[in-house]
Amino acid sequence: MLTKVYGSAVFGVEATTITAEVNVALGIGYHLVGLPDNAIKESNFRIAAALLNNGYKIPGKKITLNLAPADLRKEGSAYDLTLALGILTASGQILGEGLEQYIIMGELSLDGSLQPIKGALPIALKAREEGFKGFILPVQNAKEAAIVEGLEVYGVGNIKEVIAFFDKGDPLKRTVIDIQAEFYKALEFPEFDFSDVKGQESIKRCMEIAAAGGHNIILIGPPGAGKTMLAKRLPSILPPMTLDEALETTKIHSVVGKIKNNGLMSQRPFRSPHHTISDVALVGGGSYPQPGEISLSHNGVLFLDELPEFKRGVLEVMRQPLEDREVTISRARFTVTYPSSFMLVASMNPSPGGYFNDPDAPVTSSPAEMQRYLGKISGPLLDRIDIHIEVTPVPFEKLSEDRKGESSLEIRKRVIAAREIQNQRFRALDTVHYNAQMNSKQIREFCELDLPSKSLLKNAMEYLNLSARAYDRILKVARTIADLEGVMDLNGNHISEAIQYRSLDREGWLG
Repeated sequence: MLTKVYGSAVFGVEATTITAEVNVALGIGYHLVGLPDNAIKESNFRIAAALLNNGYKIPGKKITLNLAPADLRKEGSAYDLTLALGILTASGQILGEGLEQYIIMGELSLDGSLQPIKGALPIALKAREEGFKGFILPVQNAKEAAIVEGLEVYGVGNIKEVIAFFDKGDPLKRTVIDIQAEFYKALEFPEFDFSDVKGQESIKRCMEIAAAGGHNIILIGPPGAGKTMLAKRLPSILPPMTLDEALETTKIHSVVGKIKNNGLMSQRPFRSPHHTISDVALVGGGSYPQPGEISLSHNGVLFLDELPEFKRGVLEVMRQPLEDREVTISRARFTVTYPSSFMLVASMNPSPGGYFNDPDAPVTSSPAEMQRYLGKISGPLLDRIDIHIEVTPVPFEKLSEDRKGESSLEIRKRVIAAREIQNQRFRALDTVHYNAQMNSKQIREFCELDLPSKSLLKNAMEYLNLSARAYDRILKVARTIADLEGVMDLNGNHISEAIQYRSLDREGWLG
């Protein structure tokens, strides 16, 4: 007897429906075909034990299982439940009524209980798109899949519940959530707040500008100056995610099984990989491509602490994603694309010893050592970082103050107002949403300078020996500063403040 059961495979952040064809005939044997990986090949042992412990068995006949389309590589243990139901139905042990109306996925334990799977959200989206009535999966993933409206989602804890549903018609408990309510309920404020930061007013101002314009930023300062503390608080002043952004972000994290609380992600992600990370772990890839840290940072912040300590090759692979805001990984049989629109926040010491710009500490590094240290960061990578800011340690008087600083909520209001100005400015452009994304043509259109401002910028570039790459970055940042003030025309004050944020372009840093 031939039975068809439907599962799903995830490639990139999109799902593809897989048909598990199960045929039970006279003879002896167990043949699993359709490019399964080792985890799927081992499924017969898990299925046999799970069925035996729940009063069923794998029949002693010739069983052929095909995962179609057969030319796509399948991986993971999430097909256990799919194949088990196919075997039971094809061998006549259960009726299997309505089996073709559902996507069924889940890893089996030996006692028949179900373990969570990866990619529940993209699978649910594909199931709805293809007209399936429902999705049956482990209860741990049910809330995540139930985000998709118009699809019946049933979370189950044991295979016997699914068997009873398809054999006797026993009802399963449907998981239903109000996505709007879940989204807004989850919009609680992050635990890190700028009100906890003592002093550092100029740095907080700089972070506000970066958030308002979506600018990449690098913090340069000695150990203990507060670089990491400031970076962790940046997501708290970014505009709240829209529902579409939350769904897109959740889908990426679902693919790698990193959904917290098994629901919708409404907080912008903050990722901080260690400097020993490989290029594949950062950008994504592998034999079975998975999203890397930069895709997990999509719609959020990627923080690279101690930037010169990262391998140069690792940093260089970020150049294309920073420019295109997506990562494309090609393999012989398929190509996957992961979105990667994130804010890059980096930090570094100003010298190998760490105390070059600390007025109270002696300089212990020679000029050659400093040049070698700073030279680990390539010019093309710095081209994609709009703001360079020096961070100095906070004096004791500031640290001991009882007065709290301005809260993230207050700063965020100004950031949202500036972003709204940019939304109106770029409403006719599909690829530009905030100032950091402007190209040279758009800079000329939206960042016009009067003669005094042009003269100021010219003098500053000559006097401070600023590099040519600094010109566009200064104008972009000046445009954001003007947006925070709510004014249309750039003036000398905007230009002069933006010039301060190009430390690494000055002679004596990177030359």
